[in-house]
Amino acid sequence: MNTIAKSTMLAALMSVSGFAAITSNKATLAVAPNKSNDRSASKTMNVLTNPKAPVTCSKRIIINASPDKVWNLLANINNWASWQTDITKPSLNGPVQPGTTFDWKTGGAGIHSTLHTVEPNKSLGWTGKTFGMYAVHNWTLTEVPGGTQVAVDESMEGFLAGLFKSSFNKNLAKDMQHWLELLKAESEK
Repeated sequence: MNTIAKSTMLAALMSVSGFAAITSNKATLAVAPNKSNDRSASKTMNVLTNPKAPVTCSKRIIINASPDKVWNLLANINNWASWQTDITKPSLNGPVQPGTTFDWKTGGAGIHSTLHTVEPNKSLGWTGKTFGMYAVHNWTLTEVPGGTQVAVDESMEGFLAGLFKSSFNKNLAKDMQHWLELLKAESEK
């Protein structure tokens, strides 16, 4: 394999690694709901994560702010880059409702996502694909004494997700935790 081909392959893999490192999903994707690894999500999500996918992660955090305040940060996709330091150029392509797409960059990868679930103050989810990887990303907000429990669940599947399963799982867990910590800090201001 020549140097140009090797460089192109390495760049593609690095882009996918950046994609997996932070989260999320690309392109319009009609995904049949799967059995969820989070039973509370199954009550509100239109598309569930796939617990059998090679890459999965679930994280939780308690935020000392109302579900309304947390929701307003999550649902204001155009403003994500102001507090989520790993995201650039977010752009919602319509109203915040199922079927609406949004474009953004994370970890060096351009992503085109489609909202599948929008329930104000309770749940926000999207699906997508990139480089042959299919992903489901779901946020669930639950009011608790003194604040909000935020749960985030993601699954990724496809050839590259299977090939780089170990590193993608490690990076996804680390970066989802980072996203939750940034959301907590911004919500508690």
